[in-house]
Amino acid sequence: MSLDHPASTERVATGIPRLDTMLGGQGVYRGSSILVSGTAGTGKTSIAAYFVEAACRRGERALYFAFEEAPAQIMRNMRSIGLDLEPWVERGLLRFHAARPTLYGLEMHLTTIHKALNDFNPQVVVLDPISNLTSVGTTLEVKSTLNRIIDYMKMQQITGVFTNLTMGGESLEHTDVGVSSLMDTWILLNCLELGGERNRVLYLLKSRGMAHSNQVREFLLTDQGVDLVHVYLGPGGVLTGAARASQEARDKAEALMRGQEIDFRQRQIERKRVVLGYQIEALKAAFVSEEEELQKIVGQENLAEEIMAGGRVEMGRLRGEDKTDTGKG
Repeated sequence: MSLDHPASTERVATGIPRLDTMLGGQGVYRGSSILVSGTAGTGKTSIAAYFVEAACRRGERALYFAFEEAPAQIMRNMRSIGLDLEPWVERGLLRFHAARPTLYGLEMHLTTIHKALNDFNPQVVVLDPISNLTSVGTTLEVKSTLNRIIDYMKMQQITGVFTNLTMGGESLEHTDVGVSSLMDTWILLNCLELGGERNRVLYLLKSRGMAHSNQVREFLLTDQGVDLVHVYLGPGGVLTGAARASQEARDKAEALMRGQEIDFRQRQIERKRVVLGYQIEALKAAFVSEEEELQKIVGQENLAEEIMAGGRVEMGRLRGEDKTDTGKG
């Protein structure tokens, strides 16, 4: 409670490359606390699973506290998005600890978590979801318990991922257990309804100590994994899903038509350049011909002048002109 825990500058990947890009390109700080909140079905557990899978790929140990689903169910569900956690369990890098929150009180949960952390010594820990703890304690008691867990993990430089279920109709930027202020990074998931379908979107509300994106991303869960794609922002607002794909197709078609129009205009200009080139060559040839004709006329005039001058001299000689005659006496 003295807030003297260390603050690492090392960054660790989330397992989702485009989420790492949103987090300044390098992921989250080691030993930080990450809150993933959202309404039901938005993909909170999927993001948590990617965190632990990324840790295992780095050769680190990950501990997953599940308060809602059995480990076998979590692993089965994650296979549907291309994520197989079972090999990491078999290799001893991933350990699940699953129990209903109502199994015992908050103090026993706290003791169990501390013991599991000390026994397994993980580098990444998931608590999924923390909102279920309100069934065994008041908001103040749950916040106090989570505060102690977060402080302990920070002292041990353990990266913590906490998922929180937000009920429909509530403010999304709110948690029932009031721990958002304790979190270093807050990822918010939501569903947008548009065109008769619901599509997931992701917001990065905060990430302390780093530059991060403030843009909305569409959050896709596919059998090849998860992906974050740009939403379409237009005059009508944010478009996702089929509406986004349709608008992108229209944009591509318009861009293709503009490109074709530009190519057509460029070909027209090139044809005009060729025609003008021929016309310039024809004008040059006509000018050369006229110049030669002028030179011919000038030459003929000069020749005629020379002939006439020579004729005058010959006529003077025939007439007996005295070249020494000065014209006197």
